[in-house]
Amino acid sequence: MPDFSDILEVLLLRNYNTRLVVLGTTLLGIAAGLIGSFLLLRKRSLMGDALSHATLPGIAIAFAIMVSLGGSGKSLPGLLLGATLSGVAGIATMLLIRNTTRLRDDVAMGFVLSVFFGVGVASLRMVQSLPGASAAGLESFIYGKTASMVQSDFLLIALVAGAASLVSLLFLKEFLLLCFDDGYAASQGWPTLFLDVLLLGLVTAVTVIGLQAVGLILVIAFLITPPTAARFWTQRLLPMLLISALIGGVSGWLGASLSALTPQLPAGAVIVLVAAALFLVSMLFAPERGVLPRLLNQARLRRKVDRQHFLRAAYEILEAQAGKSETSGDGPVRNVSFPTEVLLEKRAWSSRQLRRILRIARHEDHLESAPTGRLRLSEPGFGEAARVTRNHRLWETYLIQYADIAPSHVDRDADMVEHILGAELVRELEAKLSGELPGHAVPPSPHPLPSA
Repeated sequence: MPDFSDILEVLLLRNYNTRLVVLGTTLLGIAAGLIGSFLLLRKRSLMGDALSHATLPGIAIAFAIMVSLGGSGKSLPGLLLGATLSGVAGIATMLLIRNTTRLRDDVAMGFVLSVFFGVGVASLRMVQSLPGASAAGLESFIYGKTASMVQSDFLLIALVAGAASLVSLLFLKEFLLLCFDDGYAASQGWPTLFLDVLLLGLVTAVTVIGLQAVGLILVIAFLITPPTAARFWTQRLLPMLLISALIGGVSGWLGASLSALTPQLPAGAVIVLVAAALFLVSMLFAPERGVLPRLLNQARLRRKVDRQHFLRAAYEILEAQAGKSETSGDGPVRNVSFPTEVLLEKRAWSSRQLRRILRIARHEDHLESAPTGRLRLSEPGFGEAARVTRNHRLWETYLIQYADIAPSHVDRDADMVEHILGAELVRELEAKLSGELPGHAVPPSPHPLPSA
């Protein structure tokens, strides 16, 4: 296990090689998170996977060409240039299939991924038998070899990542329009084909410079995981782009740092695992769309619905006991006790559900002490019951008057939406129905109430 001095050395970037690796992967993660967001919005998340596999033939062919010209074949700029050209060929193939046939994008991506990767594997096997050449180390482009990064690699990553991020920000409005409605963009005269090719070119650039850091197999995680994690935190576009870039940068920084502390772990795999961990945290705990906050919100909503159903049922029972008719406001409703079993007849609750609802009602001070077998609303509970019933009947009246819902069915339809009525919407309903419901604090029910 690393001691405190080792951890401090990595965090402060004192080691030259560690500094290059951490900063390089951080910049790569920021660019990948930003560019990957457009792929996610474009519904082409697997495009990066297809492009990364399409770069492998270019690496093998570039190695063979450099060897035939008398070089060693291990020049990184030459290998990346071959990967870029091969990736561009993959893009052209996908666009050709998509624009000239009826096949969908996923078919084109699957074809490019499998065929180009197969050609790349065969080419790597062939170049290993070239006379006077050593192809050892080319496999590092498949799995990544972050630890071998030198200053020229870092400068290349910084230059390409910075340029890709800048271009994506300059064309932000155009890319967002392309992602959400390319048909509308084309009808308004926007060059959708150029924008599509430009976006794919940025993906290719980020993919190619990511080969050295995480490899062509794992680079797809850099393009997919940060934007999908960011999607849980916000519903707005600009914050999503910023959060995605932040998650990508943190994944690169933290993954490279952990790999530096534990040299037996490959940096590419650790970076991907860190990104996956951030995705799981986002999926579970993000307040906007996380699983646990959603479950808590659903539980609160169910509790609110049960409470309102109980209070409305109790108020309608008191109405029936007061002899209130469906059309008359005579017979004031009084807060008196009523039998518990009447609730079971009025609502489709089991005895267990009713006990749970009553326990919640007592906890919220909606019930007060009453004889055994009977219930009595507290003064705050009676007031809340009147308010809930009033809102329900406002909505029922509106649906009958303006949505042409039959009175025999309106209770069910109103029950589906009344629990999300806000104060402003209630005021709008009151203003809309002021002429039809004069003088009634709680409007009469538009359908017959069962007798107590």
